[in-house]
Amino acid sequence: MTTFDTLADAPDLTADDYLVVGVATCFFRDDDGVHELKVIEPIPSSALEALLKGIPTSYEIAAATTLGALIAEDTPQIPANFPANCQLGNEFAYRCIASARTYKRRPEATAHIAPGDSYNTFNYSTERKRVLNADRVVTKDDNVKQHAYTHQKL
Repeated sequence: MTTFDTLADAPDLTADDYLVVGVATCFFRDDDGVHELKVIEPIPSSALEALLKGIPTSYEIAAATTLGALIAEDTPQIPANFPANCQLGNEFAYRCIASARTYKRRPEATAHIAPGDSYNTFNYSTERKRVLNADRVVTKDDNVKQHAYTHQKL
């Protein structure tokens, strides 16, 4: 997969294209236990619309901005109104470009949060912890059980 690091790698987008970024409460597991992290991530248009309907989320705050404000001179930037203890998520520039494309495809989603504004009345919950470095262990119990006659010709 090709990753995008600059706006030059995405000729269909401009620095003025709209997107929303949010601060999510995530967790990191190591030998000392589980530690809380504040991670800045872009929120695609479909996810934003679901969050605004009140589903529980780990996002505390979201801000509408432009692609150029987040990737200035090909360097990812943390928005000024976000808490100081935040860090950028993995592949931040690539995910910002992908997220901006979702708002370009669904321009009506830009009406939820005006450019330059922020939104902080999400249904915030960390009941289901989002562990960033969790290993997924697949077992035989994960297999879908099928009827004995599923693949038989009747």
